[in-house]
Amino acid sequence: MILAVTIFLITLAFVIWQPKGLQIGTTAVAGAVAALLFGVVSFGDVIEVTSIVWDATLAFIGIILLSMVLDEIGFFEWAAIKMARLSRGSGHLMFVNILLLGALVAAFFANDGAALILTPILLAKMRYLKMDPKAIFAFLMAGGFIGDSASNPLVISNLTNIVTANYFDIGFVEYMIKMFFPNTLSIIASIAVLWLFFKKSIPSRVSIDTLPEASSVIKNEKMFKISWWFLAFLLAGYFIGDMFDLPVSLFALGGALIFLYIAARYRATKPIMTIKTAPWQVVWFSIGLYVVVFGLKNAGLTDEIALWLNYLKSYGRDTYIIGTGFLSAILSSVMNNMPTIMVMDLAIDKTGDTFLAYANILGCNLGPKMTPIGSLATLLWLHVLAKKGVNIGWGEYMKVGLVVTPPVLLVSLLGLL
Repeated sequence: MILAVTIFLITLAFVIWQPKGLQIGTTAVAGAVAALLFGVVSFGDVIEVTSIVWDATLAFIGIILLSMVLDEIGFFEWAAIKMARLSRGSGHLMFVNILLLGALVAAFFANDGAALILTPILLAKMRYLKMDPKAIFAFLMAGGFIGDSASNPLVISNLTNIVTANYFDIGFVEYMIKMFFPNTLSIIASIAVLWLFFKKSIPSRVSIDTLPEASSVIKNEKMFKISWWFLAFLLAGYFIGDMFDLPVSLFALGGALIFLYIAARYRATKPIMTIKTAPWQVVWFSIGLYVVVFGLKNAGLTDEIALWLNYLKSYGRDTYIIGTGFLSAILSSVMNNMPTIMVMDLAIDKTGDTFLAYANILGCNLGPKMTPIGSLATLLWLHVLAKKGVNIGWGEYMKVGLVVTPPVLLVSLLGLL
């Protein structure tokens, strides 16, 4: 156990630190190799891990590729301007509209897509509107929070969702029906709590007259029109795939490649450049980190967590569900939600109570917002902001995260009862 924990902590430390020249995928793979060399995991474990996460990682790559092409077309910038103009100059309404946009982007393009694509657009627009630093901080923090808190409604909305749905053989429609209400509560609670927390920093009036017309930012009119139809067909594809028990990556990645081909035909993107700049490191990060986590499972961590869960069970079903969600949240906040989702899935499988999978997802999607290291999306979000000259310290971040996350998580978990 000591060796497995040491390898995990060193790997996680380098993932968070991200020293120059060392990417997260490389670090995770190095940790996996160390786990193999020290006998913490076997080659059989690596094959098992790969069988668990391959669909999720390929689907993630597809979602990000699709998001990148839409971004090049001007799709997300158009949406951001539309939502800003719908506020009619009210700062508070703009705050709500931006959160609703973030929720939509997270639902269909995953929380990581929201962090990578929407964050720089929002920052640029806030600066364009000449908001003061406090207001910019409020909008950015709220946008970053909603990206994770609203990433529950569909299997494709988060890597954690795909991994868990695959592990417990939960279908696309079954998942969507079960998580619709908890996710709706999560969005409502997120908006309410974030507004209460930041209301003094939100300007009452914002001059939107200087904003360009939404149509002016569209870089390819034909592809913009095609994209709406394509997204509708892609969503239909997920439902068809569920009927025939097909992997979600077949449609997410396959659809993204088809869309990339169409965009290239209409000269809306350079496909080779788009593919090159896709976050391929995430593939190695997912497999590598999960291999390291499997070492913790072999050392007995999942057995211990299963005992904790059975202890919660003795206090009744409601406590069982809420306790599981908060346990996942706490573990995610201190050891990242990617390893937590697997550890908890394995532990839940031992209990035989698979309905806890949904509580685990909510905990792993919302809990990471308590600390900057909780999720890959938050690490990407902080990295994007740092490149744009906005540095958010751990103290600043946790001051918001520790206050906002627990009530939102509790309300969301109540939706499962």
